[in-house]
Amino acid sequence: MTAIEQYLIDTCRAAQHASPMPPLPGEHDMAAFRAARAHVRFRAVLDGRPARHPWTAALRRLLRRPRPGAC
Repeated sequence: MTAIEQYLIDTCRAAQHASPMPPLPGEHDMAAFRAARAHVRFRAVLDGRPARHPWTAALRRLLRRPRPGAC
């Protein structure tokens, strides 16, 4: 069963029982990603490692990448 099919079943059931509608599939995905990232940074602090911004490593990789045609 797909997420959309499950959502439709839950919506129908909520309408029959006069309960609140379920959230749309994927509605809280970004919040879950942010929470996971915050947890990883929190664990880094507890382990004594620096908690860097997630873009720091990506920027470092871009700057270190050899450019085509450069010597």
